[in-house]
Amino acid sequence: MKKYHLNCNLFMVVCLTLCLWLAPVQPLLAGEAASGGFAVQGSKAASGGFVAQGSKATPGGFVGAGKQAASGAAASAENTAAPDRGVTINVYNWGEYIANGTDGSPDVNEEFTRRTGIRVNYTTFDSNEALYSKLVGGGADYDVIIPSDYMVSKLIDENMLAELDFSNIPNFRYIDERFQDPDYDPGSRYSVPYTWGVVGLFYNTDYIEEEITSWSALWDDRYAGKILMFDNPRDSFAIAQLLLGQSLNTTDENDWAEAAALLKQQKPLVQAYVMDRIFDKMESSEAWIAPYYSGDAAILVENSDSIRFVVPEEGTNYFVDAMCIPATSSHKEEAEAYINFLCDPEIAGANMNYVGYSTPESAAKEYMDEEMVENPVYYPDEEILERTEVFVNLPESTSKLVDHLWAEVKMGGPGESMVLVAIILGFLAVYIAILVYKRQKRKRELT
Repeated sequence: MKKYHLNCNLFMVVCLTLCLWLAPVQPLLAGEAASGGFAVQGSKAASGGFVAQGSKATPGGFVGAGKQAASGAAASAENTAAPDRGVTINVYNWGEYIANGTDGSPDVNEEFTRRTGIRVNYTTFDSNEALYSKLVGGGADYDVIIPSDYMVSKLIDENMLAELDFSNIPNFRYIDERFQDPDYDPGSRYSVPYTWGVVGLFYNTDYIEEEITSWSALWDDRYAGKILMFDNPRDSFAIAQLLLGQSLNTTDENDWAEAAALLKQQKPLVQAYVMDRIFDKMESSEAWIAPYYSGDAAILVENSDSIRFVVPEEGTNYFVDAMCIPATSSHKEEAEAYINFLCDPEIAGANMNYVGYSTPESAAKEYMDEEMVENPVYYPDEEILERTEVFVNLPESTSKLVDHLWAEVKMGGPGESMVLVAIILGFLAVYIAILVYKRQKRKRELT
């Protein structure tokens, strides 16, 4: 019996020694990976891929190698930064839309680089239309973009997205079924959901005492000069369409013309058409009422006892922002590794804690603040969701019509546009007359 115990102890020592010796290459042995790839806890990734099994996030960082990792060789291997791979991916996302190390949040991009050795060049846009213009204009080499649903559909139709290799994105399995195979990307071939939410109204109860229940409040002349509106056509038109009982994806030209007429009626009451500036204007009481996305509205509600948020009775837009890879990407596999990283439940949970939007991964909620998960602003009930409609890409002819009508709304309609043109031409005529007069005067002086 004693001899048996000695042999067992010797065997355990040998095993422990082997484990410590193999620790530096554990990331490759724990799962199958091709050249240049990373795999953790038995998952599979192709070249350039990275898979990390989720674990509870610690303040300002991640545990990373699984819930049991705490010390010893495994923790040492996890905390060792990956060597620089000499690759930088260009990520183009909405503003304030990823945890960046501020307010006690983890820096998601920095963590991705630490674990994979892939650097991230991160820039932002403020509307889907701005993103589209940048892509169409050329000269921009993006590897990961995060457009909204209807823009994903548009980019697919125009062959501007690369089809994803899901063998490099095994964490897609964490995406809830209701977010898979969406209308804007049938078969989920080109996109992976990043966040979702609804559009609603938030208003300042210090100045608006009655309960707001309808989008028509944005046409109330009692709030003239204190109303904000979206500075993009789909969201602004959607509000008018909901009031008119139209589909948000109608292709009837008369519907769009009717919605445009309603927006033109509203224009004299609007203080400004803005996007991110809505935050400052609402917090400072410069504006009293504005439509915006639920995730951002929740932050405003939490920061102010005077701001309320409501999804109007007419219904609203249900949106999904999704991660995609442009067809022109120079680093597709590394981009897929980045998407996979953001789908890790641990990363997604910590990220959404900062971003404030709803996650399409139920598994990520385990790593999120309980108050956020239970907040109906972030996760509205089924009754509200039944009154929503998602945007899809419109036919080219309809899109051109919408752009034309939106320009008229912003300019104040065809009549005001003609007045503006006349004023500009008048100034040009005066300027030319002055130049001619000065030239003739100089000639007379020389003679």
